[in-house]
Amino acid sequence: MSPPSTATSAGRRRATWAIALLALAGLAAMLVALVTGSVPIDATRLVPALVGDRTDTATAIVLELRLPRAIAAFAAGGLLALAGALMQVLMRNPLADPYVLGISGGAAVAALTAILAGLAAWSGPAALVGAVVSTLLVFGLARGGRARAPWVATRLLLTGVVVAAGWGALIALLLTLAPDVAVRGMLFWLLGDLSAASAGWPAIAVLAVSLACALMIARDLNVVTRGEDAALSLGVAVPQVALIAHALAATATAVAVALAGSIGFVGLIAPHAVRLVVGNDQRVLLPAAALAGGTLLVVADTLARTLVAPVQLPVGVITALVGVPVFLFLLARGSR
Repeated sequence: MSPPSTATSAGRRRATWAIALLALAGLAAMLVALVTGSVPIDATRLVPALVGDRTDTATAIVLELRLPRAIAAFAAGGLLALAGALMQVLMRNPLADPYVLGISGGAAVAALTAILAGLAAWSGPAALVGAVVSTLLVFGLARGGRARAPWVATRLLLTGVVVAAGWGALIALLLTLAPDVAVRGMLFWLLGDLSAASAGWPAIAVLAVSLACALMIARDLNVVTRGEDAALSLGVAVPQVALIAHALAATATAVAVALAGSIGFVGLIAPHAVRLVVGNDQRVLLPAAALAGGTLLVVADTLARTLVAPVQLPVGVITALVGVPVFLFLLARGSR
């Protein structure tokens, strides 16, 4: 048996290599996204296109279409994966995902209402407002009375499920009332669509700030995974840590949904996949999950643009087609 210091050192090296490889994979996915499309761009022309004159066709395609979309995809994927990793810790449930609290339902109702009203350009801000309203509603309804923690995980989960069901009914009503010309755009948004995403850099900033704040409480989250009583006995301020983590997860999910719509499976499978490699240390798992989620969504969006070009698929369809078999494989491997 290896001494503890040797095992710790080996674990740190493994985590460092894993994060470095994920960062390289994310960069490679971004480069592939920039050169791939209905108008292919030779890799040797990529750097001139990034710094060239915008009147040039290749430069315009890269800077005005593909780069903003790739950045938005990475930001949305990273935010969803970070939120999923936090929710799995807070709920102590490996099946928890960013949408478990019904945030996506509120965002969807607000976005679809904007589209139905002829304000499709405002669907992103409307979705953000809807996500915030849904978050406040769930937390307001789930607040415990005399419990030690302001919000109990089970109560939050049940409240989120009920609120999500209510939002689902409103979504069905909006789709029923919508004219045929608007239904396709509404369905694309519901399945996840990055074709109109243009706020990638602000979302990247939100991802960076959210990840930095999550890392500040990562050590406490490691203790929380052992159970609330164990964490309290070790001096962890569980209510405060849970509140911060919930706020970070809700913010990350709201921004991601407002940016790209309701994209499934990214926040569920990315934390699971990296956990098999880096373990359950949140100080490593959280940044690794963000990198993996961003890379996964960039790859999925590239496939959505190119598989049946010039027709574009909703990116949520690709993540579901990839996510279902991957998640079943992870479950089978975990059971063994």
